[in-house]
Amino acid sequence: MIVNVEDWRRPQFNESEELTANVKEILAHIEKDGDHAIEDYSRTFDGFAPKIIELKPFDEYELEPELAESIKLAARRIEHFALFQKGLIKEQSYDDDYGSYSQRINPIERVGAYIPGGRFPLISTALMTLIPARIAGCSVRIASSPSDHPALLAAASLAGATQFRLIGGVQAIGAYAHGYLNQDKVDLIVGPGNAWVNEAKNQCQGKIKIDGLAGPSELLALCDGDQPIEWLAYDALAQAEHDPNACSLIASDDKAWLEKLHQHLSASPEGQQLIEKRQVDLIYAKSAPRLQSFAEFYAAEHLMLCHKNISADDLTNYGSLFVGANSAVALGDYISGPNHTLPTLGYARQTGGLNVNTFLRVMTVQEINDEGRNSLCKAAMPLAEAEGLTNHFESMKVRLDDEMSD
Repeated sequence: MIVNVEDWRRPQFNESEELTANVKEILAHIEKDGDHAIEDYSRTFDGFAPKIIELKPFDEYELEPELAESIKLAARRIEHFALFQKGLIKEQSYDDDYGSYSQRINPIERVGAYIPGGRFPLISTALMTLIPARIAGCSVRIASSPSDHPALLAAASLAGATQFRLIGGVQAIGAYAHGYLNQDKVDLIVGPGNAWVNEAKNQCQGKIKIDGLAGPSELLALCDGDQPIEWLAYDALAQAEHDPNACSLIASDDKAWLEKLHQHLSASPEGQQLIEKRQVDLIYAKSAPRLQSFAEFYAAEHLMLCHKNISADDLTNYGSLFVGANSAVALGDYISGPNHTLPTLGYARQTGGLNVNTFLRVMTVQEINDEGRNSLCKAAMPLAEAEGLTNHFESMKVRLDDEMSD
C-alpha cells in the first residue's frame, strides 16, 4: 500500500506504565542493596551471575581474519572522525578593558557504555561508544553487556574499554548509577538498549548525564525515480533487523517508481509482512518541495537523500544524512566513521547524535580587573535592584571605589 504524504501518521509505541514501575522498583532495590541486588537481578533476567571480564589485547582473541580486519578498519575510521570532531573544539580566550575571559575543555572522567547483546552482540556499538570517549580523554571507560561474544570483547578492547562487565539490562544501568564492586558511579551513561534499558536511563538522568533516549530505529529515504529498486528495498529491510518496532519510510514524488518498489517488496514473505506491520511505509508526495517539508517535519534518525531536485543544504532535521544511493545506512552503522548512536522519534530537531562533545565539559573562566570591578558593578546594580535581589546589589556596591559609589 502506498499512502499520500498528507495522510501519513507516525506509528505510536505506547509506553507501558507497568514497565516504568518495574524499572523504578529495580533501581530502588539496587540503590538500597547494591551489589547483592545487581547480582540477583542478573541471575533472574540474564540467567548468570555478573562478572568482570579482563580484556586481552585485540589480536589474542583469534577472530576470523576477515572479521578482525573489518573491526580494525571500522575502528580506524571511527577514530579518525572522532579526532576530526575534537579538533573543532578549542580552548579559547579573549581580553577586554574589564578583564580576561576563556573557555576550558575537560573530559568527563567516568563513562559507562551500554552495549546490547540480547538479539545480537552489537560489535559496532562497542566501537561507536568507547572510541569517542577515549579520544575525548575520559579516564574511566566501563563497558557493560549481557554478551561475552569474543568479537564483542575484542572490539571493546580495541576501542579502549578500561573495564568490561558482563551485566545486561536495568541492572547494568543501576550498576552505573549507584556503583558496583566498590567502584563509584559513573558520570555519563551512553549507548542504546531495549525499552527496559531506555527507561532505566530515563529514570537515572536526574542524577547522571545520559546521551539521550533512543526509540526504535528509523530510516527516511527521499527518492526520485532513478534509484535502484533493489538497493532501496534492502535499505528498508535492513532497519527492520534492529528492532521489531523499527520503521523504514521510502518517500518519492514518482508514484510509478513507488509501485515498482511495492511489488518488489511484496514478492517476498518478509517484505510483505513488514509492509503489513507498518515497519515499511511507502509514501507518495506530489513534488520535491513537499518531500523536503516532510523530511523536516519527520526529523529522521537516518535520512537518505536520493533525489536530484533536493539539496542537502536545504535539509536540517536529521540524526545523520546519507547523500546518494551509494551511501547505504548500513555503512554508517558499521564503518564509514560518523557515529551511529543517533536521536529518534523526532528528537533530531533538538539534538544531534553521540559525538566527542558528549564526553566533554566546556567550562568558563573570568578574571575581572579593577576597572571592570568598578564599571561592571555599577552597570549591573540596577539589574539586581530591579529583580529585588538585595544582597546581589550589596555584593557589587561594596566593591565600588569611594568615588564610584557616590
